[in-house]
Amino acid sequence: MTAESTTPAATRPTPLLAGAAITALEGAALAGWGLYDLVAGLFGDSAALGRSEMGGGVLLLMGLLPLLAGRALLKARRWGRTPALLTNSICLPVAYYMWQAGGVAAGAGVVVALLGVAGIVTLLNPKVTTLLYG
Repeated sequence: MTAESTTPAATRPTPLLAGAAITALEGAALAGWGLYDLVAGLFGDSAALGRSEMGGGVLLLMGLLPLLAGRALLKARRWGRTPALLTNSICLPVAYYMWQAGGVAAGAGVVVALLGVAGIVTLLNPKVTTLLYG
């Protein structure tokens, strides 16, 4: 066994747990949106059926990587940090375009931006870096 997979829960720093939770939340949101697209495509406009199903499938797959990265971070595996940081970084331009839309989307964009920044900050914390990279 490697040191990566035997890190006890008591030694995991709080920023690592927060970063893993944020990343898993983002992955669950993407997967949920994909599932919604799949179901809506089945019961919606038949002309858009193929596009909706394809988009839903892509979103489900896109949600899978952050979920796996969050799980890897909870197990203190190094490889989980890169996809987690990528997911949190992608939240920033998404939040910008949500802000530009105005209305309720602007409020949701603020939440997405705060989650993205919080995820980046927690995963780049020196305690997390020390745990993952020694």
